[in-house]
Amino acid sequence: MSDIREMVKEKYGQAALRVVSGGSSCCGGSAASSCEDPITSNLYGDTETAALPGEAMAASLGCGNPTALAELQPGETVLDLGSGGGIDVLLSARRVGPAGKAYGLDMTDEMLALARENQARAGVENVEFLKGEIENVPLPDNTVDVIISNCVINLSGDKDRVLREAFRVLKPGGRLAVSDVVVRGEMPGEIRRSVELWVGCVAGALEEGEYRSKLAAAGFEEIGVEPTRVYRASDARDFLAGQGIDADRVAALVDGKFMAAFVRARKPRAS
Repeated sequence: MSDIREMVKEKYGQAALRVVSGGSSCCGGSAASSCEDPITSNLYGDTETAALPGEAMAASLGCGNPTALAELQPGETVLDLGSGGGIDVLLSARRVGPAGKAYGLDMTDEMLALARENQARAGVENVEFLKGEIENVPLPDNTVDVIISNCVINLSGDKDRVLREAFRVLKPGGRLAVSDVVVRGEMPGEIRRSVELWVGCVAGALEEGEYRSKLAAAGFEEIGVEPTRVYRASDARDFLAGQGIDADRVAALVDGKFMAAFVRARKPRAS
């Protein structure tokens, strides 16, 4: 797990530095000037991002828009696991208002620096960015009302621990509302073995039933997995080709098996 963590940290640190130098980054860390891959493109509406710095949007590496689906309420406390350049934290802070608070947690120094710069540019005060790992959240028990995450849990080598930590820091009755890449059916072994694809937000993805089982084992209830974007073979072909894999052969194996999904769950209320 430590090897995967270090590779993820390096990849996302490089992504942050590209944004600082005027570029942008996709989920897989592409150095392309735009991010038009089927996983990360067109996730946010113009009205959501109009008041945010361009650097926050350029550093967006997610697969969904959890802030739009989490039904955040004024006064709530929100934690974003793997907050990257801070776009979902800043959006959450605006939704919960000055009486609420939004925490962002990231292990990458470069991303934290970029996120804090974006916070200053946006002039949002009810935000705090924390350094740490999503397997070891640096907050006390029963601290937050809502946990969000955007295409990050799939990158962890110990998802059971991530979910246990999420459960721990949620208040009784608190909710998990994350976007993540989810697999339907068996994943091709070639993709599972590719660390580059793991870092690129695909090969670490859980199968849908396994995701539900892990959430239940952590103590969550009211579990739901709602597809928000299903990736077809045509989407995967270009993505896989960019990873040096025989895309024509593998693309048919992944047709419709990978999806971005909104994963919901709730911590039981205190009896």
